[in-house]
Amino acid sequence: MDAAFIRFEGIHKGFGPKKVLQGITFDIRHGETMVVLGGSGSGKSVLLRHIIGLHRPDQGRVVVDGEDITGYDEDELVHVRQKVAMLFQGGALFDSMTVAENIGYGLREHTRKSDAEIDEVVRHKLSLVELEGVGDLMPSELSGGMRKRVALARSIAMDPQCILYDEPTTGLDPVTAMTINDLIRNMQARLNVTSVVVTHDIESAFFVGDRIAFLYEGLTRFVGTVAEARQSPEPALRHFLTGGRGDRHAS
Repeated sequence: MDAAFIRFEGIHKGFGPKKVLQGITFDIRHGETMVVLGGSGSGKSVLLRHIIGLHRPDQGRVVVDGEDITGYDEDELVHVRQKVAMLFQGGALFDSMTVAENIGYGLREHTRKSDAEIDEVVRHKLSLVELEGVGDLMPSELSGGMRKRVALARSIAMDPQCILYDEPTTGLDPVTAMTINDLIRNMQARLNVTSVVVTHDIESAFFVGDRIAFLYEGLTRFVGTVAEARQSPEPALRHFLTGGRGDRHAS
């Protein structure tokens, strides 16, 4: 877990006059779960989207698995997106497709697997997220927690090396949120993937994370283990951890 799988080097990103990221630098190691923590509007999701080229930095470099992807075009990003999967906040399932069709979509688009082979992958991935037997259902027939799990099954269908989670527990009740947290830990252990979890949920962050990166006012104010985060004297982090989950001072 010493070598960096993802490296941010001096990332600056703005939208019009709003400066969101103002020099983010830290590494995410192979095989770890890094939680990117911060208040609403702190740039967590913006940073996450840089990893698969959905945003491009105004300044700085993004390095993924040894490749500087900063200037990659859409064609060059295809192979990066095959090894780095993203679980979007809303799940982003195709409503017109069944659960099985959603999970198998990437395999049909990007591999030469037969229908039988794809069906077997779909069954296996559904079992990993503890949703056996729902392949014929439509997304509209699923609860919010089930949709998140189906989206996770789709994200691991192509055996990625890294999974990005954008606010995975937002909008879920506490019991369902803990189920998702358990799955994040299980995916890391069973698949040996690198995980990056963006959240403002302190309880979730401390449960799933190996290390924490705390963003505040466009900067990385803290990077360290969960234990180190609990004991950190960094004022902005202390305020966030003790003042609640919606730090109104975070930009």
